[in-house]
Amino acid sequence: MKILIVEDQRRIGAFIERALREHSYVVTWVRSCREALDALCESSHDAIILDLGLPDGDGIDLLSQWRKSGFNEPVLILSARDAVQDRIKGLDLGADDYLSKPFSLEELLARLRSLLRRQSTVKEAVLEHRGIKLDLIGHTVHLAGEPVDLTSREFALLEIFMQNAGRILTRKLICEKCWSSDHDNETNLLDVYMSRLRSKLDTVPDRPLFKTFRGIGYQLL
Repeated sequence: MKILIVEDQRRIGAFIERALREHSYVVTWVRSCREALDALCESSHDAIILDLGLPDGDGIDLLSQWRKSGFNEPVLILSARDAVQDRIKGLDLGADDYLSKPFSLEELLARLRSLLRRQSTVKEAVLEHRGIKLDLIGHTVHLAGEPVDLTSREFALLEIFMQNAGRILTRKLICEKCWSSDHDNETNLLDVYMSRLRSKLDTVPDRPLFKTFRGIGYQLL
């Protein structure tokens, strides 16, 4: 499980990072809004631990920006702001949980485990977008009611786009999520598979399904 820590206080950040690594989590620790945005765009994470008082902005604004941009990773706010209104605001803007500082490490770990369990059970069995229906259990795809024959790699690629419709996905993130490496990014095989998906699913000439951001990645429109 990959966890992103957004915390500018070195002592707290190092403490959480060490504790999570000891519990076999893969951890990325950043200290600013800018670094957090870069980290989330460059790689996938299973959960985010977010401080609110960051040196280049407010974590609340960062959270709001994430949710508006289509990032759906579970977020645990970890903040010294412990007023009821602060908690309500954080949860209303898209946080999945809120823990006040000072905190118990055992409680932090328990809440993180709860978030990850919840995330694993809320994934929909059938994804639908613009006439495409992707069945994760039956491993089938239909377009306007007609079956579409996809290879396992094409299916995995479509799944990540369907789960992140409207979000610009970087080439690195796509390869990490679909194939657990960025090897295909280096050999341009990703472009080949995108071309195959387009040929099978892009049926309306003036309404493209995918948008290419050259040198960056792709977006399911």
